[in-house]
Amino acid sequence: MDIQVLERKSLGVERRLRISVSAAKVADTKERVARRVAREVRLPGFRPGKAPPDVVRKKFADAIQQEAIETLLREAYEAVLQEEKLDPVTQPHAHDVQVTDGALSFELHCEVRPTVELARVEGFRVRRPRTEVTEDMVRAQLERMREQRATWTPVEEKPRSGDLVTVQLAHGTADGTLGESKEYHLVLGAGQAIAGIEELVMELQPGGTVEQPVRWPDDFPDESQRGVTKAVRVVLVEVKRKSVPALDDTFAREMGDFETLAELTAAVRGDLAADVEREADSAVRAALIDDILSANTFDVPPTWVRQVVAAYAQAYRVPESETERFAREFRATAERQVRRDFVIDTIAEREKLKATEKDVDERVTELANRRGADAGQVYATLEKAGRLKEIERAITEDRVFAWLLARNTVEQN
Repeated sequence: MDIQVLERKSLGVERRLRISVSAAKVADTKERVARRVAREVRLPGFRPGKAPPDVVRKKFADAIQQEAIETLLREAYEAVLQEEKLDPVTQPHAHDVQVTDGALSFELHCEVRPTVELARVEGFRVRRPRTEVTEDMVRAQLERMREQRATWTPVEEKPRSGDLVTVQLAHGTADGTLGESKEYHLVLGAGQAIAGIEELVMELQPGGTVEQPVRWPDDFPDESQRGVTKAVRVVLVEVKRKSVPALDDTFAREMGDFETLAELTAAVRGDLAADVEREADSAVRAALIDDILSANTFDVPPTWVRQVVAAYAQAYRVPESETERFAREFRATAERQVRRDFVIDTIAEREKLKATEKDVDERVTELANRRGADAGQVYATLEKAGRLKEIERAITEDRVFAWLLARNTVEQN
């Protein structure tokens, strides 16, 4: 045979195959490449395509050899993937390429799609968190809304906890002198400055200055500064005090299409109820997936896990200096996500639950109707933003979890 697999190694979903290509196949491929080169090159003293084959082979020997090897590598691994019935999930790579006595050999590395049997997906019992909306939750949300509408007003008095201050700070350097002053905006009591400095600030009237030693705390993030005492100069430039609006009908009207505080409160309670229901649904889904993963073990492609880690690192804007540490800490989460996706894809394929183009169109129409917009325009906008795949995935996942919930038990806490 012209192409043979000499050795096979498997490690999880990774495959390594030692492949040989006969000397006759190599010679035939080099001859084909040489003939093509001879038709295309121009050599002094010869008409285009009329240079003697021996001259072409000698002058372009390295290029012919390289192109022939690349052609053979491509043909060989395509033939081997088909013969071995491999389903690669990453681009195969050739390693340790050798030409010996005219024959070619190399090692083919690839990761294949795991076989996910999912022998058990039914009969699990999971608990659904309580979805009660308490009055404390409603009050807390209304307070957050008031905070968002707060205004800051300058005051001519000593600052207190919760005030926004503008200060100029300078502290001692290694040689014992005061460094350059820098301006900061701080909310007192919010942990934005060490306690010793906040105490100095709260002693001043706007425009005042104080200079005295301050001891850095023992738990200061910079270990070299822990417990160090330095001279500090503080200039209090400005003090602003926060004022939140009254929780009344006027506030309700400012927050939207509400006439009374009671209407706003009812809307807040409804939004919170919807939020806790979504969180409970998410918790049930996560618990079901955890049980299925525990009952069905399978390997996942390391490359896919690395891709998920890289995507999150980019989304979180992780600095390059921190990427290795982030990858180590996030790997388990990324691997679980890949396993989760495999479970959902396997069930969707097996039970024919995958969303169709018609399903996506209907979902987009629903979105458009809720927005009072044209469905065609909404579709075009989502398509341009690359969001249609997300909709397709969401529909598929909803169907898979509906199928699972019908076959497992959900208990209320």
